[in-house]
Amino acid sequence: MNNKYPSALLENAVNELASLPGVGRKTALRLALHILRRDVPYAESFAKAIVDLRREIKYCRVCHNICDEDICSICANPARDHSLVCVVENIKEVMAIENTGQFRGVYHVLGGIISPMDGIGPSDLQIDSLVERVKTGEVKEVILALSTTMEGDTTNFFIYRKLSPFDVKISVIARGVSIGDEIEYADEVTLGRSILNRTSFNDAIKL
Repeated sequence: MNNKYPSALLENAVNELASLPGVGRKTALRLALHILRRDVPYAESFAKAIVDLRREIKYCRVCHNICDEDICSICANPARDHSLVCVVENIKEVMAIENTGQFRGVYHVLGGIISPMDGIGPSDLQIDSLVERVKTGEVKEVILALSTTMEGDTTNFFIYRKLSPFDVKISVIARGVSIGDEIEYADEVTLGRSILNRTSFNDAIKL
């Protein structure tokens, strides 16, 4: 059913808002009308925040987390254990793990997981840069903290094979996170325990 809009400007705003994930047209209309009820400075500030985010956000040249500088605050923190690297799919997992308050190492953000169905291969991810980090010899342990799905397990195994030639411990988070679960949706207690109770990847692939 096509809605009739009294203004082409309103319709354009609804179309753009409805393009966001999880936002239907009814919600988009409600948001657009909310913005319309506010004053112009509010709308300008709102729009500027979105534009600034897209134009000025940076990606850490070490771990590929988002940041405002060339190196993120986690990688720049000398109090973190830089010999312990937790490999995650995207930035949301970094935020989820940080919220547990139980991990004091650093991260490596892949930017996705291997998924042939979606046309995502190893070359599309930040795997080579992870190998380069391990090559330096500073990294003593790599924790694979990807979603416990078939794609996540495939990515885990690929990384394991790439890092096998190096003198580095490779572990995987404990299966406190259920099979098929996304890391970002795990509760903080479960996620924290899954990291603390991680197991050797060698043992995991024998199960």
